Amino acid sequence: MKISIFGLGYVGAVSLACLARDGHSVIGVDVDQTKLDLIRSGKTPVVEEGMVELMMRVAASGKVSVTTDVMRAVQDSEVSLICVGTPSAPNGSQDQTAIVKLAHELGRAIRGKTGSHVFVFRSTLVPGTVEDVLRPIIETESGKREGDGFHVCFQPEFLREGTSIRDYDRPPFTVVGANAEPSLAKLRELFGHLPCEFHATSIRAAEMVKYCCNNFHALKITFANETARLCEAMSVDAFQVMDLVCKDRQLNISPAYLKPGFAFGGSCLPKDLRATMYLAKTRDVELPMMGNVLQSNRIHVEHAIAKVLASGRRRVGMIGLSFKTGTDDLRESPLVLIAEQFIGKGLSLLVYDPEVHLSRLLGANRRFIEQHVPHIGSLMREDIESVISQSDVLVVGLSALPIFEALTRHVREDQTVLDLVNIPKRHALKGKVMGLCW
Repeated sequence: MKISIFGLGYVGAVSLACLARDGHSVIGVDVDQTKLDLIRSGKTPVVEEGMVELMMRVAASGKVSVTTDVMRAVQDSEVSLICVGTPSAPNGSQDQTAIVKLAHELGRAIRGKTGSHVFVFRSTLVPGTVEDVLRPIIETESGKREGDGFHVCFQPEFLREGTSIRDYDRPPFTVVGANAEPSLAKLRELFGHLPCEFHATSIRAAEMVKYCCNNFHALKITFANETARLCEAMSVDAFQVMDLVCKDRQLNISPAYLKPGFAFGGSCLPKDLRATMYLAKTRDVELPMMGNVLQSNRIHVEHAIAKVLASGRRRVGMIGLSFKTGTDDLRESPLVLIAEQFIGKGLSLLVYDPEVHLSRLLGANRRFIEQHVPHIGSLMREDIESVISQSDVLVVGLSALPIFEALTRHVREDQTVLDLVNIPKRHALKGKVMGLCW
């Protein structure tokens, strides 16, 4: 394939070398003449393990050329990988000056080109940038429309400095955000041979995945370091602790808990977080990330409350009261906190939870409910149908097939459903369904 690469920093230079190694003809484009001269002479513009030998080899193969001429690079290629920098501006926003300028040039470059061209944006971009900012520029400058003369897509890169060649050859996965099959087909041809899963998604999701992955990496590093600071203060070996944490591949190092949903609660997580923070405080250890987890959880609860209040409706039915489906544990249940707020704001409330029978609650579970909503018994109903029929807004906090079937049968067109559990087939409900964050 004939490929042009714009921006010859880490991502661009490594991609150029690896694609040429794999037999493609690659044109490297950059505004920095020094980088071009280095590549032309078989030298690497970036310090990276394996790049000295690889660049020397591909430069001698005749598969690599370099230029500052955007027009020529686009005319002589069928796919362009855009890897220009998007650094932070002083206020923390993304500085898109370079990529916006390039988009104008790319649009002008395909104005007179026959045949379709695929633009693959690989620079880290704020979600919506490709479709709302860059695509319109290319369309205006070229006089063409996406799908008729060119395609745009977004493919996040997951190359770590220092191991980027190895990461190129063995990525965790390949993610391509695209609006059409032709661009997906080109990228499958380029990267489909790699030993990983190939995922096609929306452009916006692909843009967001890059941020989400980097933020998760930062979160994990910070969590391990905060844990280490507390371990040091407690005379505990932090490496032993984190090694053991990583041995759990059922909950810790797994997809568990990594799906959007409602707030956490129950008898373990909130109290153990508080105890951790108290331990840290008594030993003068600062844990700002862990210290804000409960606050963030509370904001999630308030987000749900605000959605119900914004509806302007006064009769609310809650499907679920316990902190988790399949249990009667009400301790620190976020649904109990919601019920408490609704009552305090004067809303008419009814509750259905098939697992919660107040007469059987014991110990701390009973004390918690008596403290927060002592008269909840008068609001509980034995059947879901009566709660649905007497409510204008339904808050669904239980994830169970009988619940979903009852909602499908009984929800009316005039009702609003706040979905806290990602109801499957929610389009089958007759009322207006709004997710918490989806």
